[in-house]
Amino acid sequence: MITVLRAGPLTTVQDLGRPGHAHLGVPRSGALDEPALRLANRFVGNPDDAAGLETTLLGCALRFAEAALVAVTGAVAQVDVNGRPVERPHGQQLFEVPAGGVLDIKRASRGVRSYIAVAGGINVEPVLGSRSTDTLSGLGPARLIEGADLPVGVPSGAPSLVGEPARIGGELVLGIRLGPRDDWFESHGLFGSAYQISPLSNRVGARLAGNALTRRDVGELPSEGVVLGAVQVPADGQPIIFLADHPTTGGYPVIGVVDDVTPLAQARPGTSVRFRELD
Repeated sequence: MITVLRAGPLTTVQDLGRPGHAHLGVPRSGALDEPALRLANRFVGNPDDAAGLETTLLGCALRFAEAALVAVTGAVAQVDVNGRPVERPHGQQLFEVPAGGVLDIKRASRGVRSYIAVAGGINVEPVLGSRSTDTLSGLGPARLIEGADLPVGVPSGAPSLVGEPARIGGELVLGIRLGPRDDWFESHGLFGSAYQISPLSNRVGARLAGNALTRRDVGELPSEGVVLGAVQVPADGQPIIFLADHPTTGGYPVIGVVDDVTPLAQARPGTSVRFRELD
């Protein structure tokens, strides 16, 4: 059992999500930085789809009732066990927390989200086949609060140290396929200059601030289905890139779809973003 001592601003249980339910109005959800969660799970011998914890910027602190093998990936942050920094030579992400030990993930110095995998996985009750917290609909386990207890599953695999953490930081260049409503805009404006990540971004979407897109068609649009990576443009002309907890329909036009939203998981407010058109 794990007890939450410090929850941080937003720490949630996440796995690889619940795909296949969009027709019911349920988005995929799941870890925003999916490769980071997969890597952490491999380090502790879990299946890729085992549930772990996703922290936001300020980390969290946890007490372990029993000794556990733990891996932390994603954002660059100091990791303490019982008040002492974990020795991680050569960027090693795998370590042991003793019985009764306290794991403390500090404020991220680079990136936004840390991923904590525990051998055996976080064994909360699944909802529609996933243990992920969906912050928009409220499906899945509640966001962590101080005093909450988290059950841990039985370790079943051998740790693997194959894999390298992704580089975090710098300007993002996102590939985008235009459509279905690019003809509603002067779409060249999307590529003219860089945008910045807005502080209003969250797990639902990355809000951008910069060059407001000009509408050609000022008509109203019936709600349409939207997908992960859809770039919706509301009335102010500032694009929003939908992330894991996005709604499944929307009434603003979608100018295009980003092919890989993973880098946005670690993009801090003010990060520069440019778009590159894909065929």
